Amino acid sequence: MIQRTLFFIFIYLPFLVVFVPLQFIITRLGLDWNAIPRWFHTLGCIFLGMRVRVIGEPSHDRATLIVSNHISWTDIVAVGSKADVTFVAKSEIAKWPFVGFMASLQRTLYVDRKRRSDAHRASKEMGKRMASGGAVLLFGEGQSDIGTHVLPFRSALIGAAQHAMEEAGAGEVMIQPLTIAYTKLQGLPVGRTDRSLIAWIKSKSVKQNVKEILTGGTREVTLAFGTPRPLSAGADRKLLARETENEVRRMLVALNRGTPLPIAAE
Repeated sequence: MIQRTLFFIFIYLPFLVVFVPLQFIITRLGLDWNAIPRWFHTLGCIFLGMRVRVIGEPSHDRATLIVSNHISWTDIVAVGSKADVTFVAKSEIAKWPFVGFMASLQRTLYVDRKRRSDAHRASKEMGKRMASGGAVLLFGEGQSDIGTHVLPFRSALIGAAQHAMEEAGAGEVMIQPLTIAYTKLQGLPVGRTDRSLIAWIKSKSVKQNVKEILTGGTREVTLAFGTPRPLSAGADRKLLARETENEVRRMLVALNRGTPLPIAAE
């Protein structure tokens, strides 16, 4: 904990003081420069004690919808350190101390799920970002889970993305599955009891979860990117959700067991 405190005071905090105002200006000007968020999240991984391993490659330089499982708010830090993506998250996260700040720096799109009009607004913004050749990441389960299995993906989320890309004129969009797995804690395989110290679960307060992560040991996070496939406006969203969910689930099971990743079906 002392090492993390010193790292925060002498490295992370000076970085925030210098570069966050610069990123704020860049964002306000509408410029597309992602180096600062990547540095920010890379330093965040060090501060939080996360080592990120990447399998496969995130789709880049083309319009992409990345659909992933969701375990903790630290998923955003891990993915943000390795890929230039726009996250879609529930509006409550923006109000969380530190967590919301980290998410906002990655240009996260916040959605108030209680208001249909806000969901439509967010969908339109998703479409614009994909139309400009960017990548948007959706957590397909619609909530976080403990990390041992994958909850059913919500086809409505993919359907909203399809509608948004059609409205924004995004012609050729790719859909790419992503599996996030917390595979090691202090160099040892993560067991079922360990996962409660990593995952964001409803029974915990934000303060308790952040404290456990900051005082816990080093965690290894694996990001496994699947093969991107074309996402057409008229594709069956339920079938797409099911296929993506199954691929993410197969990869998660393999990563948790330490076995080779399965070959995706064509």
